[in-house]
Amino acid sequence: MQRRVIVTADDFGLSPEVNEAVERAHRGGVLTAASLMVGERAATDAVAVARRNPGLAVGLHLTLTDGAPVLPAERIPALVRADGRFRDDMAGVGLALAASAAARAQLRAEVSAQIEAFRATGLPCDHLNAHKHFHMHPVVAAVAFRAARDAGIRAVRVPWEPPALVRAVEPASRTAPRALWPFAALLRRLAARHGLAAPGRVVGLAWTGSFTAERLAALMPRLPAGSTEIYLHPATRDGFAGGAPGYRHAEEFAALLDPRVRAACAGLASGGYAAMLRA
Repeated sequence: MQRRVIVTADDFGLSPEVNEAVERAHRGGVLTAASLMVGERAATDAVAVARRNPGLAVGLHLTLTDGAPVLPAERIPALVRADGRFRDDMAGVGLALAASAAARAQLRAEVSAQIEAFRATGLPCDHLNAHKHFHMHPVVAAVAFRAARDAGIRAVRVPWEPPALVRAVEPASRTAPRALWPFAALLRRLAARHGLAAPGRVVGLAWTGSFTAERLAALMPRLPAGSTEIYLHPATRDGFAGGAPGYRHAEEFAALLDPRVRAACAGLASGGYAAMLRA
């Protein structure tokens, strides 16, 4: 079986620094896909970047925490803070979604609004995932996957990262907790039930915000047969408005352009979800 890789930038549309990094890493590096936050301040600029680069596969980075909603705050009070932005207490939101039919109805409305906002860009939607992997919550996944299917989206991210693959690159790396594995397995079953494809594995959880060129170059030759998604959070500089504290955004951007990484990726089939999951 062929080794196929999807190299994705999350948080597309968050800021001009992210958008510039996405464009440059796609044109001159190994980036093949980006996930768009449709409610953020630089989303319009991100759409312009995507139109200039038709080979970049763009999907929806469904945002339900740590970001801006598409709907007015008064329509989704269970999901937002007093300032109108999404709540950051993911555990609290998760409990509200599990306990409240009204909260679930608001979730459905916001998910639909974000999908419609993406559709309005005119871009084909290559995939769906969620900011901070909030679709690991079963209620979010059920709503999002059904909405994706109904909108004609055909692929989603299932955040399962094989510990052995991470440790083969860096034995001392901390891997994702085993407690998350059943949720990833549930997501894969739910995706299949809705006719949604997903990469066989994802790499980026262990090194989120610190995916260096050394790690990326060492990972590429070790990828197993089948489809792997690698996701990063590139930006042209650190410390920009909306950037994650402690994330080495500029270093991740540099990794995508690094000659060692480009050489390591040269022998692999690469592209967006649609192309790589059809192969």
